[in-house]
Amino acid sequence: MSTLAHPAMTTARTADSIAAAEIDRFPYAERPVPPAPRWEGAESELGRVGRKTTSSRGRGLHGQLVQQLGQMIVSGDLGADRPLVPEEIGQRFEVSRTVVRESLRVLEAKGLVSARPNVGTRVRPVADWNLLDPDIIEWRAFGPQRDEQRRELFELRWAIEPLAARLAAGHGREDVQHRLVELTEIMGHAATQGDGLGYGRADAELHNLVLQMAGNRMLEHLSGIVSCALQVSGGPGSTCERPSDAAISLHVRLVDALGTGDGTAAETAVRALLTVHPDIEHAVPAPREH
Repeated sequence: MSTLAHPAMTTARTADSIAAAEIDRFPYAERPVPPAPRWEGAESELGRVGRKTTSSRGRGLHGQLVQQLGQMIVSGDLGADRPLVPEEIGQRFEVSRTVVRESLRVLEAKGLVSARPNVGTRVRPVADWNLLDPDIIEWRAFGPQRDEQRRELFELRWAIEPLAARLAAGHGREDVQHRLVELTEIMGHAATQGDGLGYGRADAELHNLVLQMAGNRMLEHLSGIVSCALQVSGGPGSTCERPSDAAISLHVRLVDALGTGDGTAAETAVRALLTVHPDIEHAVPAPREH
């Protein structure tokens, strides 16, 4: 018996009876939500999570389904080795088989599920997940593992960003250095205006540029992860949530050191930034808009 089955599903209309035009008539979040069937062992979490969160990196039904199934897997509501039956997923979310199939392919690429002949699609254990995937970072940050994810993100940043700053010192082009200076000015202005979003965007771009300037392609590849960490970690070093004179001053010191080629000063500034609010317990922010 399928672990996702429910008697109510046996009378649901099949995917073939829904025209593609009908499926796409409404934005996903506005679609009528029928009473959530109780998916065995999942404590009806699929329906609850599905209604609670509507943001997604993807567009339309496909992106929404990836987001919601991904959240359920990462949170543990769909545990390891649990079978995922495409037909039942399609009926529950009122989406076509194509949408379900493409969504499961995305989750498979992230290491969250595996599909094998004669076995079907099953949830994979945590050891198989791509924990550096920005989506998985975000899902962990807003789920039961948020404290662990916050700690791991901080430790990752502590390991790579000071080194990147040391390597980047004196290696930036004039236009890049000019942009770094401009970003610190944007951050200062945003702080005085109480513009947390503007501050956070400038902060993320600045840290990404530092990684790109390091001259190490593997460090540059991690720039997206650092950007995600700044936006979702909610822990030490996530200064975009709480702009302060100290944080802005340290960013200015970092940019000055990069411009003069002082690798030691640049590294020191980054380490200070990562501990700028060591005495503050940050609340995990709401999921960001995409």
